[in-house]
Amino acid sequence: MFNKILIANRGEIAARITRACHELGIYVVAVFSDADANALHTRLADEAVHIGGPTLADSYLRGERLIAAALETGCEAIHPGFGFLSESPEFAQAVTDTGLIFIGPSADTIYKMGIKTEARSIMQTAGVPVVPGFQSDDATDADFQQAADKIGYPVMVKAAGGGGGKGIRIVHNRADLLDSIAAARREAQNAFGDSTVFLEKYIDHGRHIEFQVLADKFGSTVHLFERECSIQRRHQKIIEETPSPLLNEQTRQEMGQAAVAAAQAVHYANAGTVEFIVAETGEFYFLEMNTRLQVEHPITELVTGIDIVKMQIQIAAGERLPFTQDDIYQRGHAIECRVYAEDPANNFLPAIGPVLRTIEPAGPGVRVDAGVVSGDEVTIYYDPMIAKLIVYAESRPDAIRKMDWALAQYVILGLTTNLQFLRDVILHPAFVMGETNTHFIDEFLTPWHPPQAVLPDEALIVAALSDLLIPAGQPTLQSIGENGDGDLYSPWSRADSFRMGQPT
Repeated sequence: MFNKILIANRGEIAARITRACHELGIYVVAVFSDADANALHTRLADEAVHIGGPTLADSYLRGERLIAAALETGCEAIHPGFGFLSESPEFAQAVTDTGLIFIGPSADTIYKMGIKTEARSIMQTAGVPVVPGFQSDDATDADFQQAADKIGYPVMVKAAGGGGGKGIRIVHNRADLLDSIAAARREAQNAFGDSTVFLEKYIDHGRHIEFQVLADKFGSTVHLFERECSIQRRHQKIIEETPSPLLNEQTRQEMGQAAVAAAQAVHYANAGTVEFIVAETGEFYFLEMNTRLQVEHPITELVTGIDIVKMQIQIAAGERLPFTQDDIYQRGHAIECRVYAEDPANNFLPAIGPVLRTIEPAGPGVRVDAGVVSGDEVTIYYDPMIAKLIVYAESRPDAIRKMDWALAQYVILGLTTNLQFLRDVILHPAFVMGETNTHFIDEFLTPWHPPQAVLPDEALIVAALSDLLIPAGQPTLQSIGENGDGDLYSPWSRADSFRMGQPT
């Protein structure tokens, strides 16, 4: 097992990986930019190294600086987390070339699965069903038009490299095809440095279901069942759950077998996710493989009891999987909501600024993977996700009720968040019935307006800062909670020299 690991990431995932490392007795080195000098992930780590300016291009995307930091601090391995350089074959290869261990699959595997056209070809050869489409490196406009006519509209124009909803256009008729291809190419070039695009049949009202896989370096591959990720805004997931309310046992088994076959086709080793789209007819098709840890991995951990981050580290250290497929089963139901600093009433635009106060919900079956807490700041430089709120219960209805309660208990003051929007999603009758699809928000919650606040934000902020307004010597809300002294407003909690039975 490793003694020291560098985490080449930030925010909640860096904090999550740090906790897993500490449970394994591993010393953690964090990295930070100018904007993250006092971020939560740096405070949790054993050591932190400055790597550059506030922009991604000058810090977290500078692979050479990350590798140098790992070598200078005596690390044996680098965990990339998700996003950033986690799916960069060049970074994975550079890490390996220096003698460090990359906690993830090989550079060759990342490359093959990162180019979606390459991945489609490999899956077709492996017998994994793929969405009908068209791909060609030297296709003309006429070739694309002819292919789209054959596939049938609507079609989706997709960037061959990258992800995160970038370089995607949905085209409903022939007249819009060429303009959509040009727009997707521009966006893909800006986001990924590769303007290559291809066509896929657009599965209208499809459901986005993915399977978590784990594979060791000795040829053992298993899946940890599915996650339903159909609730999305701007092609990005915001709510995930497992098990999927759609799948029956036969379909679940078939999709699980396809996910394992997909991983084995590229000699996969470590944790990965095979994503499928499920049509209204029940047919499922391979979309892509994410060669990294997923944001939504906690819900799988809760229903299987397997710590996926620990398994990543142990596989990278050369250990075998300690279980077979027959040893893995699902129990209960888990839901994850991504809590963002954003305004759902204004096209989900990010909200930036200081976080004055956070109070996280707590209780049995409630988990918060946070990257931002009281006193931190959401900046313009990074994704505005504050935390992931995850709940577990014995049944789906119980999990929905628990999630609603947890969202209601979550307090974040100082900026706009999507907390109320998330509550409205999970309480919507269609969600409660399990009738979700990738158009859910557009169909049921657009436009969306927040309810009228009972108290103005100013009053809530004053309440959050009440500890600072109490005269010296008086107990604070925090001290009362820590010391169990009772109610702040009780006369027995005052420290003003008043005593019973003394002369007035």
